Amino acid sequence: MNRTLEHSARARLITPGYQELPLVVTLRYESTDPLAVHIDFPEDVSVDGESVTWTFSRALLGEGLEHPAGIGEVHLWPCGPTRTVVELHSPHGLAVVRFRTAQLQRFLNRSYGIVAPGMEDLGPQVERGLALLLGAA
Repeated sequence: MNRTLEHSARARLITPGYQELPLVVTLRYESTDPLAVHIDFPEDVSVDGESVTWTFSRALLGEGLEHPAGIGEVHLWPCGPTRTVVELHSPHGLAVVRFRTAQLQRFLNRSYGIVAPGMEDLGPQVERGLALLLGAA
């Protein structure tokens, strides 16, 4: 059975001039993609006026709540005792978003209620990947 968890989250977009803009995003987890979490940004904060989704490892989210984590396009780190920063790198630039740690932890814990860590069934993703590689899709 496919299950999706969506959680609206308040955040602060930190601009290059260090101005903080309030922002509401959607945190999303899908049992069909059990190793990933998604952050859906509204169109009013994107460069091209389109909604944007960032996808990264659920394990990275858990690590970033405890200590600095990430390589490449996504980095997370605790910012004091009650905040977590998510830094997103793209060809269009850099976005720095600060969340309340408690709301990210709640979302992560709820995702564990859908698919427990270590219990992710990767069979469908492996089959889909092989089919794409072999041209059978």
